[in-house]
Amino acid sequence: MAQDDAMTAVDNIVTQFNTYEDFLDSQITTVDLYYLEDEGLARQLVELGYRGTGEIVKREDFEARKAAIEIARLAERNQKKTLTSAGKDLRDNFLKALAVREEDNRTGKVSSVIFIRDKNTHGQEISGYIDYAHRLKNEDFEVYFSGKKRLLPRTTDLSFYNWDSHVVVCNSSSNYQVISDNPDGLLFKYKRDRKILNVDPKAQPGDNSTRIPIQTDLYIQAVIFDHVSRRKN
Repeated sequence: MAQDDAMTAVDNIVTQFNTYEDFLDSQITTVDLYYLEDEGLARQLVELGYRGTGEIVKREDFEARKAAIEIARLAERNQKKTLTSAGKDLRDNFLKALAVREEDNRTGKVSSVIFIRDKNTHGQEISGYIDYAHRLKNEDFEVYFSGKKRLLPRTTDLSFYNWDSHVVVCNSSSNYQVISDNPDGLLFKYKRDRKILNVDPKAQPGDNSTRIPIQTDLYIQAVIFDHVSRRKN
């Protein structure tokens, strides 16, 4: 409890003063300046604890907390800025579903795998599974939420299949390990809790996972699998 009180006192001081020198100056009285006749010396005495009218705070503690508070502030601002779906007029159910999941996938609260089946720009039918959080981290989704482009599977996603050329590609991502040698079909192992996500529509998706078909005008077929990790950080 005493440690918590001390941290609270430091936080109050850090938020009140822009610099450590400003804090030191607040502890110096006119009497100190009269007798010492040196502002620099007065600051040193306050820093050492020999003078001052209040809490003693070390320079390294002040600067460390100042930096931590600034990092937290910037992280919160960046998190708000990175929600590319915010403020968009989303008409299609698929884009709405992505928007609802964007923040949780960015923060790791939920990990979504998106299945899409449709035709590419060459008129070839393709399908694949997309690690939503992985793509969000490595790609600007502004073009998708604004309707400038459609989100489609790539050969770099968890899986990709071209029904015309019969090209098949599987890749593990930062979140999922692909298990492609399962006789009953493709499986994905979530790396944080090692739970298996089964994407077979005839099977249960697995522990803490759900399968949600999306009615959409953008694709032939779209399904979103949501996995909630129960592993404690």
